[in-house]
Amino acid sequence: MENNNVQLLGLGESELEQFAIDSGQPSFRGRQLYQWLYKRGITDIDEVTVLPKNWRDSLIKQGITVGTLTEKDRWVAEDGTIKLLLATVDGELIETVGIPTSQRLTICISSQIGCSMACRFCATGKGGLQRSLKVNEIVAQFFAIKNVFGKTPSHIVFMGMGEPLLNIKAVLSSIRCFNQDLHIGQRRITVSTVGVLKSLPILAESALKYLGSVQFTLAVSLHAPNQNLRELLIPSAKQYHLNTLLNDCRHYIDITGRRVSFEYILLGDVNDQNEHAEELADLVAGFQSHINLIAYNPIEEETFKRPSLNRIYAFMDILKRRGVTVTFRKSRGLDKNAACGQLRHIQP
Repeated sequence: MENNNVQLLGLGESELEQFAIDSGQPSFRGRQLYQWLYKRGITDIDEVTVLPKNWRDSLIKQGITVGTLTEKDRWVAEDGTIKLLLATVDGELIETVGIPTSQRLTICISSQIGCSMACRFCATGKGGLQRSLKVNEIVAQFFAIKNVFGKTPSHIVFMGMGEPLLNIKAVLSSIRCFNQDLHIGQRRITVSTVGVLKSLPILAESALKYLGSVQFTLAVSLHAPNQNLRELLIPSAKQYHLNTLLNDCRHYIDITGRRVSFEYILLGDVNDQNEHAEELADLVAGFQSHINLIAYNPIEEETFKRPSLNRIYAFMDILKRRGVTVTFRKSRGLDKNAACGQLRHIQP
């Protein structure tokens, strides 16, 4: 392993042992690094005082870092949700969100700086894509939220900025870290995607190869019950037909043995009518699936509106009557633009 430009966060125990050996140190020094990274949550190599001072100085001189992010701003919503603005080493900015309840702390993680998918209802894509996040930058969000709340996140959702399936390798590497190094069960991790052509089979096969098993939840964002409406809301749908996406979902299920959840943002008078609910029920027929309904969270660039609660419940009732398992996800952090679809690609 070359030492230049190495960020240690995200590396596993065996990788850190090899890192120590390659640096001329005994392997147990790597295990010490591992303990201080993941048990103590250190942010600087010089904090690892059990390591020889001359080795610490050498690593720092080489530019080797832990790979944490710097908090630039913080917003606390009325419901206790906290949104952080975090800076990368190269000065880019990302947003990540901690969502507390009485029984859990969920972190909404970003996988990219900005997003190229340009979904009309989402603020992140309005600024385009800058780059994908590295493994250490994904894992560092976990520690940022942990430090703010003073407790370990219990659930992780890749529903922040970016399209995770355009950064599969780093996302899977971070899931390995969350699971094996930070002891977050895969079943408490969700990867959300709007759909990237030919990527679902790659995700399934890569996850099996790299993680050994696939227990995390895949959440596929539909947001429309037919191809024409989906194209109006999601530009990439023009190159990735809805029927092809659903076939890829079936392929994913065949490979992994895991069911797929579907996400559906309700836009008032756009995709929330009774006929849309009936059409959606037809669309997911045959899937052992679950549908999460989300009311549109306003962004300044669009004039979409949130549906009324009566409309939401009427939509749900139709799905339930058709035998579809469905829940309505309450918006969190709405007053601080921390809810689903409101995270932004902020220019540094």
